[in-house]
Amino acid sequence: MPANIEITKDWWETRRNAFELYTSEAVLNEVAQGDAEIAAQRLEILNSFSLLELNQDVQALAVQFLARSNLPRKANVDAIHIAAATVHGMDYLLTWNCKHIANAQLQGKLADISLDLGYELPILCTRYELMGD
Repeated sequence: MPANIEITKDWWETRRNAFELYTSEAVLNEVAQGDAEIAAQRLEILNSFSLLELNQDVQALAVQFLARSNLPRKANVDAIHIAAATVHGMDYLLTWNCKHIANAQLQGKLADISLDLGYELPILCTRYELMGD
């Protein structure tokens, strides 16, 4: 975890401005949990991001991800994250969740499901992969 914190700081300082950043209500709900002071700091950072709507298309795609992939039912919020990025045409979904999101073994199936429903799955990755040269 300490290495992830350092790479996040490095990415934020050196690469953040190379991307247009988005978030969703699902992310805002997650980062609002835990220590109130730290949660407020996280929410303040996300306040300037454009908000992706968790509309019916997002909900429907998330249901398909859960039904047709190896994502467990308990990963329903992760399915929402992936579906929101997919439906809204994001290039990348940046995460430290390598169990259910940035998981190479799941991405092929998620990409197939997305294509079946007329979407293109974004690249699901960690900050390491977006550090540039």
